[in-house]
Amino acid sequence: EVHLVESGGGLVQPGGSLRLSCAFSGFTLDDYAIGWFRQVSENKREALSCISSGEKSYYLDSIRGRFTISGDAAKSTVYMEMNGLKPEDTAVYYCASEVAHYCSGVGNYWGQGTQVTVSS
Repeated sequence: EVHLVESGGGLVQPGGSLRLSCAFSGFTLDDYAIGWFRQVSENKREALSCISSGEKSYYLDSIRGRFTISGDAAKSTVYMEMNGLKPEDTAVYYCASEVAHYCSGVGNYWGQGTQVTVSS
C-alpha cells in the first residue's frame, strides 16, 4: 500500500525557514518519483520540486535558490528545506508519489498536507 505523510509545517515570519518532511512507504524512489506541491485553488496543486533515484528538479523560478529537495533512502523520507520564506508562500503543502520513476510534475498518491503560514 502506497502511503505518504507530511510534517514540518507551521507559522514562520517572513525571511524565516522551515524543513518539510515526507515519510513514505509501499514503494521506493526506484519505482516512483516524489514531488512537492502546494494548493493554489480548489482544483489545482502547483508542482514545486521533485526527486527520484536519479534526478532532482525545480519547476518554479519563484522558489529556485530558496527551496532545496533531498532524500534519505535509509529512512524512506524526502525533505524540502525552505529558506527566505515570503507571505506568498503561504499554502497547504503536499508530497505525492508521481506516476513514473522519473520526474513529471504529476501527482498520483497524496499525503494529507501540512499548513505553512508566513506572516509577521
